[in-house]
Amino acid sequence: MARRPRTQMIAETRAKLVAVARAAFGTVGYAQASMDDFTAAAGLTRGALYHHFGDKKGLFAAVITELDAEMSKRLSAISAQAEDPWQGFVAECSAYIEMALEPEIQRILFRDGPAVLGDPSQWPSQDGCIATMRATLIALKRNGVLADVDPEAAARLVNGATWHASQWIANAADPKAASKQAVKAFHALLNGLLCHPADRRSSPARLNS
Repeated sequence: MARRPRTQMIAETRAKLVAVARAAFGTVGYAQASMDDFTAAAGLTRGALYHHFGDKKGLFAAVITELDAEMSKRLSAISAQAEDPWQGFVAECSAYIEMALEPEIQRILFRDGPAVLGDPSQWPSQDGCIATMRATLIALKRNGVLADVDPEAAARLVNGATWHASQWIANAADPKAASKQAVKAFHALLNGLLCHPADRRSSPARLNS
């Protein structure tokens, strides 16, 4: 039987550790999750965990990266189904907030994430999120949809609003009620970014509050 390439073996080992760690972080949380349980479930040693991720925190960061990539893929699909770019932008941002209701995302990303990895605005993934949002807002402004605001500033403000709304939901006594109110308020905020009807020939429909 042919021996598997080293790169494939490394990828498989990392994937095993991330999978078992994600299951633990998503159910019992970061503090209660045990590295010995990770390695036993994956059929590996602690040495493998240290070699590939450095420590428990490094493994947690890898889980965050995987989860974030999956969320981005889902959000892109939601945006692509919208009637126009503006509605797609709104739908994508709203869906991100609503994902805070999902148990795994709620616990790993919005509850344990900041406690373990620190200020979310400093996470590597945030630069990519803001860059993508900025590009979308630049296109909307160019097409006369967005008001005369700086796309970079708007992207950072919207990104911050979605994140803080999600954290509020994740830690609320009644997450479903918080989500409903957060999305409603968020729609009102986004409507404020629209170009005034008098300043453009055609006006995209405003969101229902």
